[in-house]
Amino acid sequence: MIPWAWRPWAARSLRPWVARSPPPRVRPMADKRFRVKQALSAGGVVYRDGPAGVEVLLVETHAGEWGLPKGTPDYGETLSQTACREVREETGLQVELEEKIGEIEYWFARPARRERLHKFVHFWLMRPTGGSLDDHDDEHVSVSWFRVDAALRQVTHDTSVEMIERAADLLAARRRADASPPRA
Repeated sequence: MIPWAWRPWAARSLRPWVARSPPPRVRPMADKRFRVKQALSAGGVVYRDGPAGVEVLLVETHAGEWGLPKGTPDYGETLSQTACREVREETGLQVELEEKIGEIEYWFARPARRERLHKFVHFWLMRPTGGSLDDHDDEHVSVSWFRVDAALRQVTHDTSVEMIERAADLLAARRRADASPPRA
């Protein structure tokens, strides 16, 4: 075998690596990216007339975040059915669906699954018709009523603030319509 010194082409190819460590292993670009998925949920802004005005129902997660009750649809379930079921499970209250408030969207990541999710959540205005807050599921630490102004300060995410504000606007418009004198 010919020594390295006698093969100048081989020595030249090794020269760049002599003074530094070996090159890092490069992963294909597809490994660095997260898969993008869409997620769909439905929930509600549950309200009641309290002694100090309109109150809305908020749920507290184990992480200490306050928000609106919501969840994902079961197979074959409509979004309005999902909203009612999730509110019933998470709060313990039976509710009556009134009208759709709107839809929010946001992004979040699940690094362990290498996923980025684009989530769409549809919200309805709801009124309680029965049940008990003591019957809520273990997904949440507590369920409480808040005056609208206090709820806006209490919720963790801006998207929840947006839905509560829309619900308050709808309820205020209803009250104005009910209070206005009939036209002759």
